Amino acid sequence: MNSAVPFAGLHVLADDDPRWPQGPVDQAEAACAGGASVIQLRIKHAIDSQALEWAQAIRWKTRRAGVLFVINDRFDLALAAGADGLHLGQDDMPADRIPKEALAKLAIGLSTHNLDQASAAAKAAPSYVAFGPIFGTQSKASPETAPGIAALEQAVRRVAPLPLVAIGGINGGNIRAILETGTSGAAVISAVAAAANPISATRELANLFERDRDREEK
Repeated sequence: MNSAVPFAGLHVLADDDPRWPQGPVDQAEAACAGGASVIQLRIKHAIDSQALEWAQAIRWKTRRAGVLFVINDRFDLALAAGADGLHLGQDDMPADRIPKEALAKLAIGLSTHNLDQASAAAKAAPSYVAFGPIFGTQSKASPETAPGIAALEQAVRRVAPLPLVAIGGINGGNIRAILETGTSGAAVISAVAAAANPISATRELANLFERDRDREEK
């Protein structure tokens, strides 16, 4: 992992949408090679047996690379695969309803879409809070209005000192604006999954986080 702060840096979502040229395992492998800090497996189409197979393969690859591994929505799959964390959306099972023995083994990330949700999420003291879709998203269906950079700046302050991860429509052309807000991380799907060279695409985005962190330490 390329940051001293857990869950800071570039989050790459390995997505099982069939429109991507590569499947989730290959996406995750490329993201690890490119320097991602966190891989999140996003499963919306596969049956459970396939999802577990992918999760176990990605767990092996992320462990070798020293990258954190998070699974979207499913605490049972996260436990079965030995993932580091679980990412929960607003419509997923609330964290306080997940068995305590599961919570003891998993870091929790919470998705939020507006400032009120971000404030509420921070009170639950998760490992990180995600906020967006900042620029909208073409990677998945979302009814949420894009809050934009100004709202992201406020969200960073509201959840502090927890890490905040920006999500939604982030790519090489706009990630610098994300970094200027002081957010701890940024999550991408299509910027890597749809790239002609996913390793290079990941490296370009991850290096921006590294340069930003180096400037702060000087």
